[in-house]
This record gives sequence, structure tokens and C-alpha cells, in this order.
Amino acid sequence: MTLAILITGTAMGQNQKPLSLPDAISLGIKNSHTLAGSQAKIEEATAALREAVERKLPDVKLSGSYLRLNTANFDLKSKDNSGGSGSGESPKVSQAMYGIVNASLPIYSGGKIKYGIESSRYLAEAAKLDADNDREEVVQNIIEAYINLYKAKTAVELVKENLQQAEARVKDFTNLEKNGLLARNELLKAELQASNTELTLLDVQNNWQLANVNMDLMLGLPEQTEIVPDSTVLDQAIGPKALEEYVTAAMTNRKDMAALDLHKKSAQSGVKSTKAELYPSLALTGGYIAADIPNVFSVTNALNIGVGVSYNIGSLWKNKSKVQQAEARVKQLTANEAILNDQVRLQVNKSYLDLLSSQKKVEVNAKAVEQANENYRITKNKYNNALATTTDLLDADVAQLQAKLNYVFSKADAVVAYNKLLQVAGLTETTINK
Repeated sequence: MTLAILITGTAMGQNQKPLSLPDAISLGIKNSHTLAGSQAKIEEATAALREAVERKLPDVKLSGSYLRLNTANFDLKSKDNSGGSGSGESPKVSQAMYGIVNASLPIYSGGKIKYGIESSRYLAEAAKLDADNDREEVVQNIIEAYINLYKAKTAVELVKENLQQAEARVKDFTNLEKNGLLARNELLKAELQASNTELTLLDVQNNWQLANVNMDLMLGLPEQTEIVPDSTVLDQAIGPKALEEYVTAAMTNRKDMAALDLHKKSAQSGVKSTKAELYPSLALTGGYIAADIPNVFSVTNALNIGVGVSYNIGSLWKNKSKVQQAEARVKQLTANEAILNDQVRLQVNKSYLDLLSSQKKVEVNAKAVEQANENYRITKNKYNNALATTTDLLDADVAQLQAKLNYVFSKADAVVAYNKLLQVAGLTETTINK
């Protein structure tokens, strides 16, 4: 089993990549599928804004036809000067051609174009804020994944170290048992602990490899890449301010709240645009016509220009429901604002309490490590002087390992908790490992 563990570790170590947290964040942002989707949404909203602006430009329509005709019978009758009637020879018509160009430039549309542009501009700005919010989520996910990888790798190192001690103890106990200085069952206890530690090592190595694959996928690296996290990641300065400062910062800086406000403004512009359908539209129009029917007639240089007015009378009784729908959307977004406001306050309070709890755990676990080390030293001295049992010694060894793991994990969790608090408060941390 130990050989398999060593082989696995050697295989992963063939493609190591030391990586700091800031570098991991940069790489993750660059290769994030989520942010690629956010960028596509920005491009879509920007294109929609351009489309709304382009409604101010003139519409130009060009149409034309070429017709092939059969031999038609024409009977052209006209009165002569004497009041009689006469008929001429029928012209032979086999084809006809015509072309029409119409142009229309909107002058007044009741505000539909204006408010449409305004609504689209709000949506484009909201899409950018949504992308910023997604970016903050991605950064937080990278931080949590990086810290999780660090915890997993540290657990492997601590358990390996403990396994070496357990195997050395088994070797010593074996020699004592052979010389009749130790009971067989005492040796079995030590061997059992070594086996259990070896099983624990398998579990933590699996966790480490899974965390490594997750990090590789998140950063866009080959899955066989072994990321070596920087141990200084736990040295990040953590100095929480007063809770109310974080709440105030969240109300001011949260991108999702600003984006929702822009969505509401867009909906309000939508109400105005819908109401504008009650007004007539005025446009400057112009056109050109050319036609040719050989042997019959031709038309060229037929230009026209004028002003056109259109009014949909049906909007007087059909528009009311549309306005109500648009106003209902504004009410929904207003309610969503209130809900999000409460959620943000709750998130900040929870993250703040989690950070305080994490810092307290670091203090407690630091003392626990000192106590566990001292307990193991005393118990080992007692065991060497036949004042403690093998079970006491093994229990002290397990407690010492658990205390070390708890201390490292609590320090790592405190870093995650602090960065989570900064995220929910809409603050950007710039001091990580700098």
C-alpha cells in the first residue's frame, strides 16, 4: 500500500507548477467560462443599444422588377378632332421594367425612439455591472479552491510525517517485542495505528488529487498539472473593521445592487416608451420612380418629397394593457430591490460573524497545538519510565496530529472568511501576498 502511495505521488510530481494566489486569480479570470459568457452578454447588450440608436437613421427601400410578357392585344381608342373615333395599330409589348426607391426619416415618434435608446443604454450598463459581479464571484471561487488545495496538500504532508513516526514506533516496538521487553498486544496496537494512519493518508491524498484537478479545470490547465500552492497565502493581514462599515460599503459598492437599479430604470423608460405609442408619428419622406414599357411609355426622373403622418387609432384602447404590464415590471424590480437589500445585509452580517468565529478558532487551535505537543512530550516521558500505557502514548500522538490539522485548517478558513466578507461588502482586496 505504501508503494502505491509513493508511485501516485511520483506520478503527480512529474508536472509541478508553483503558483501564487494572485497568479491563480489572474489565470482563472483569463480562462473562466463564466466570464466569457458575461462578455458575450455585454456584446449583446451593446449591439441592442446600437440597434436602438440606429432607429433614428432613415429607412431606405429599393424595389424593382423585370417582367417578360406574352403578346398582348392592345386596342387603343381615341376620338379624332371631328368627334369620331378611331383606332391605331396595337403596340407589341413583350417586356416591362420598373424601379422604386422610397426613403423615410423619422422626425417625431412620440418619444418611442428616445426612450428606447435610454432603456437600452441602462441595460448595456447593467450588463457590464453584472459582468463585474460575476468576476467577483469567480475570484472568490478561485480563492476558496486555492485554499482548499493548500489545506489538502498540508494534510497530506502532516499525515505522511505522522505515518513515518508511526512506522518508526512499530520498528522500535518490534525490536522490544523480540527481546521480550514488550507484550505482543502492545506491538499490535502500534501496528494498528500505523495501518489506520496509512488509510488516512490514502483519503487525504485522494482529497488532494481531487482538489488539484478542480483547480486545474478552473484555471484552464491540463488535469495532470500538480499545482504547488504558496504557503505564504496564510500570511494575509486580517483586520476586520466595525460591522456597520461593511454594511455601508455593501450598500454603496455592490455591483448586483447597482445593476438591479439600472434594470429598474430601463423598465421605467420602457413605461414611457409604451405610453409614447399614444402619439402620432411624423416622418420626412422621399422617393424616386422609373419605369419602362417598350413601345408604350417610359417614366424617368419622377422624384417626390414630402411629410408623412401616421397614427394608430387602435392604440387608444389597446395601449392601456401594455402600459400596465410595463408598470408591473417596474413594481417587480422595486420589490426585488428591497429583497436584495435585505439579503445583502444578511450576507454581510453572516460573513462578519463567520470571520470573528474563524479568528477565535485560530486562537483556540493555536493553544490546542501547544497543549497537544506538551501532552505528547509528557506522555512519552511517562511511557519511557513505565508510568503510561501504550494506549496513552498512541492517543497522545493522534491528538497531536489532529491539533496540527485543526490549526492549519482554521488559519486557512480565516483567510477564506475574510475574503468572503470583502466580497459581500463590495470591496476589492489588493494586499493578498503583495
